[in-house]
Amino acid sequence: MILDTNTAARERLIAELRTHALVIGDVVLTSGRTARYLVDAKRAILRPPGFRALAELVAAQARSWGATAVGGMTMGADPIACAALAGGADVKAFFVRKETKQHGLSRRIEGPELDPGERCMLVEDVVTTGGSTIRALDALRAESQDVCGVLAVCDRLAGGARAIEAAAGVPFVALTTIDDVYPDRPDRAVP
Repeated sequence: MILDTNTAARERLIAELRTHALVIGDVVLTSGRTARYLVDAKRAILRPPGFRALAELVAAQARSWGATAVGGMTMGADPIACAALAGGADVKAFFVRKETKQHGLSRRIEGPELDPGERCMLVEDVVTTGGSTIRALDALRAESQDVCGVLAVCDRLAGGARAIEAAAGVPFVALTTIDDVYPDRPDRAVP
């Protein structure tokens, strides 16, 4: 599902992703798969115009789902969780580590303490297979947290959205898809 609330902010985000995040060339994705292009969303959303558009969209979705906390697997989720705060959402931001920290407070979920029953909106920058998001989901559930929805900046339309929805049992929303960011890609399926 694609978020359809603020068309102007979404169009600004798409323009920023096309200009700054789309990398054409052979790459290895997080899943281990190879691809002929990459969407490095952080290149766009960590610039003022991209961040402002993202903040507007993420905060609106957090309010829509009644989220009380926003976050996901570090690094992909970090700027998105911060954008929710910058956009005025009344939420806590959190980051899920790949492994539990072995020193300090020995936490896997970093940020303000999450209270029992928090409504966590899980976020990710780019979804391909959904593996990173599902690992973050498992970490939240291990801490007895509720997930009210999953939001991605860009869905590569490679099955990750379906995998996430099946694992999470909550809605998945993509702010953009690869069709928006790279409509002329050579591997695009023609309807």
